[in-house]
Amino acid sequence: MNQIFPAPITALPKADIPLAGLTAYLSQAGSHQILFMEFEEDVDLPEHTHAAQVGIVLEGKIEMIIDGKKNCFTKGDRYYIPAGVKHSGKIYAGYADITFFDEPQRYSKK
Repeated sequence: MNQIFPAPITALPKADIPLAGLTAYLSQAGSHQILFMEFEEDVDLPEHTHAAQVGIVLEGKIEMIIDGKKNCFTKGDRYYIPAGVKHSGKIYAGYADITFFDEPQRYSKK
């Protein structure tokens, strides 16, 4: 997969997220985190909850079940997961996005 993020993004610290084939760059703020993520492998996400999440799909495809409803998002789509809502999904190799987490300590730096 060609890297889609330019040098100012790739100069950010990498996030410590234990998913195979994921490279994630972390922009840390006092009230939230923004992640720039690229996936080189398919990943299954088990059902879980956390603070609100907003994603903007840059490349590829992600399927998510959000509050019991199946969704498929591709390049140009946005998704929103409200705080505390159960969700799960599948991320396909070649997927890339920008994700906002409404919690400042969701992930740590590698």
